[in-house]
Amino acid sequence: MSKELGFSNQDIQSKEFLEVMTGNSIIENSKPFAMCYAGHQFGNWAGQLGDGRAINLGEIKNWALQLKGAGPTPYSRTADGLAVLRSSVREYLCSEAMHHLGVPTTRALSLSLTGDQVLRDMMYDGNSAYEKGAIVSRVAKSFLRFGNFEIFAARNDLKNLKILTDYTILHHFSHLGNPCKEVYLKFFQEVTNKTLEMIVHWQRVGFVHGVMNTDNMSILGLTIDYGPYGWLEGFDLGWTPNTTDKKHKRYRYGNQPTIGLWNLYQLANALYPLIDEAAPLEEILERYQRDFKTESLHMMRSKLGLTLAKKNDLLLIESLEDNLQAIETDMTIFFRLLSSFNSKQAEKGIELIQDAFYSPEQLVGKVLTDWKHWFVSYAKRLERETTPNEEREQLMKTKNPKYVLRNYMAQLAIDKANKGDISLVEELYQVLKKPYEEQPEFEHWFTKRPEWARHKVGCSMLSCSS
Repeated sequence: MSKELGFSNQDIQSKEFLEVMTGNSIIENSKPFAMCYAGHQFGNWAGQLGDGRAINLGEIKNWALQLKGAGPTPYSRTADGLAVLRSSVREYLCSEAMHHLGVPTTRALSLSLTGDQVLRDMMYDGNSAYEKGAIVSRVAKSFLRFGNFEIFAARNDLKNLKILTDYTILHHFSHLGNPCKEVYLKFFQEVTNKTLEMIVHWQRVGFVHGVMNTDNMSILGLTIDYGPYGWLEGFDLGWTPNTTDKKHKRYRYGNQPTIGLWNLYQLANALYPLIDEAAPLEEILERYQRDFKTESLHMMRSKLGLTLAKKNDLLLIESLEDNLQAIETDMTIFFRLLSSFNSKQAEKGIELIQDAFYSPEQLVGKVLTDWKHWFVSYAKRLERETTPNEEREQLMKTKNPKYVLRNYMAQLAIDKANKGDISLVEELYQVLKKPYEEQPEFEHWFTKRPEWARHKVGCSMLSCSS
């Protein structure tokens, strides 16, 4: 990212760079600011919010540069505006991991310790403790969110709503033309498309955002605000990594497409005063539902190495998802191993994916029978393809990563970093830069979550605390 912004190695090793990226000095002629926005949180209107610990430093080559955790802002309310090493390592690693996976995301430029001790109640259970303070400098073409538009609509401030929308179109969607009612609709359609694309990618790699509030939804369709996110270990449509969401599971893996639509409805309501006509907005939202089914099916076909569209593909996919949930099966490992499947040897399918099962001894009775039937069906379906096995394997490996940032991996890196050793942060960063490559030197990261990590704090579910 530093190269993209035009920084040299000498620049990023300078005292000036360190001072700016820790909020201790301000770039000449710049005017840092925090953004005001509103939002729906867990389905409820939360009113005015804002950047409570994020400060925009300025723009470099049309990239917005932001510090997270550098101190209080006008929107910190009673909070301190600081962040801790734990959450900062997670954002630093995950945003870069997502970029290299091909998922639209904000980027990380640097990670710094502040020297502060920050008091945090990690699990919101009354057990506060001091943690090392840290700052992530993060980068995006824009940090505008759905909530930036909601705040003006809620205040009935149509003047500023129009100024913001026109600015967004002129700077980030200029190909749509000059702002007018027709272009506002095109703008909403593009935001809808970008949101859909982002969530399809999440589903593809098994990522669960954890806090899909409207104030955490990027207007550019970027994955933004890495809080209590998580990666599927066992394939489970009902899993959420957020302890706050444990009861209702609003933001569970299988519900992310629906929440994306719900959030787009809120954005449509915010933009409505500029358009003053509900029907075209509703049409775009209805199209999202149809398009998501189409794109999701296309995505699952690609994970299975299917290049042709056939009539019963959806049934094949649905039966696979049923099997994956019948006993605990690691999603990442399963799909990566499946890429080596030989359609001429369906009977060896179970053996091929054996390492993806957490409890292989449960692979008996109906579960075993269903898996055998599925592999036979999959083999027959592959016989209808024109792509040779070897070519299909390579295609599948471009869609099914070998390495993702499992929560226990991040926690191991955090534990070491807290002791002053950042070697594991650096190692994971290098692994995650090439998630689709074999990287035999890092094979030890291609493994299921260890049993000790199943219920360990930070290795499964997390709170919003940072």
